[in-house]
Amino acid sequence: MKHVDEYRDADLVRKLAAEIERLTTRPWTLMEICGGQTHAIVKFGLDELLPEGITLVHGPGCPVCVTSAELIDQAVELATGHGAILCSFGDMLRVPGNGIDLLTAKARGGEVRIVYSPLDAVAIAAENPDRQVVFFAVGFETTAPANAMAVLRAEHAGLENFSILTSHVLVPPAIRAILGAPDNRVQGFLAAGHVCAIMGSREYGPIAREFGAPIVVTGFEPVDILEGVRLCVRQLEEGRSEVENAYQRAVRDEGNPAARAILERVFEVCDRDWRGIGVIPSSGLALRREYAGFDAGRRFPLASTVKGGAGECISGEIMRGVRKPHDCPAFGVRCTPEHPLGAPMVSSEGACAAYHRYRKCGTS
Repeated sequence: MKHVDEYRDADLVRKLAAEIERLTTRPWTLMEICGGQTHAIVKFGLDELLPEGITLVHGPGCPVCVTSAELIDQAVELATGHGAILCSFGDMLRVPGNGIDLLTAKARGGEVRIVYSPLDAVAIAAENPDRQVVFFAVGFETTAPANAMAVLRAEHAGLENFSILTSHVLVPPAIRAILGAPDNRVQGFLAAGHVCAIMGSREYGPIAREFGAPIVVTGFEPVDILEGVRLCVRQLEEGRSEVENAYQRAVRDEGNPAARAILERVFEVCDRDWRGIGVIPSSGLALRREYAGFDAGRRFPLASTVKGGAGECISGEIMRGVRKPHDCPAFGVRCTPEHPLGAPMVSSEGACAAYHRYRKCGTS
């Protein structure tokens, strides 16, 4: 397939792996910050091609995984306690909250609809003027412009029955939090190409300089990822900590000005509670005051639920790069995609789901 096959070229993959081995003179730990990259690494066995000294760990790059249990509880409450039509992407339905998940809420009579775009939810609101319609707006900077557009579309159409429950998170503050943690072992990052396609790469520069950690913007295919690893290792070996763009076919330094403009028009930065990690300052997006009428959290009297204990789930340590999925004693035994203890096992981008699907007995 054109524009895919060339980035899965086996000969080029082997050459990149050999070049990384040639460059490596000491151990390095790198983190990819996107769940899609995690799945590609595990699916294609890219980590197993690397020299023994290079360790890849998996960051909080799955927006489903880091959505707080309290917000999932509120989505359930909207569907079951307020009679709203709760619209969501399908990968949110089986993520456990402190109580039930959205799929169980649907089975118990709550109206939960799977949509493929936030604009689908706007259309549902237009078709059901006598019902409140809420879109569960989850995602990194990548999906935020589309959700902002949904709000603007609803405003333009005069839809007073449409709102969003916002759970947007931002990548740079998460990288800063990981690097600043006392137990951090990450020395370099592979930044998510799709996030940088929206936001650009400039805001990573101060982080790289402050923590002495190179950050390489990387794509999602095997050649993309290994090229990102190669550039990151080269910087570490040379004692440099800069931002490099290895995904120039999609990413510009300034990002996408039109997408950034609509995002900044509708949203403002806020603190956000990351599931398994905790509150990271200035790491989320909330609707601006001008669009408060479209904020489900303000429109409905939603309960604040008490945080439940993580139990056996070590997802927080996995998403901070401290441990890997197979380090969890429940992995593949008491925690499976059918009966997940935590979000990373059920999400399509979760690290635990990747290991369970491609490497049930993995030891990478």
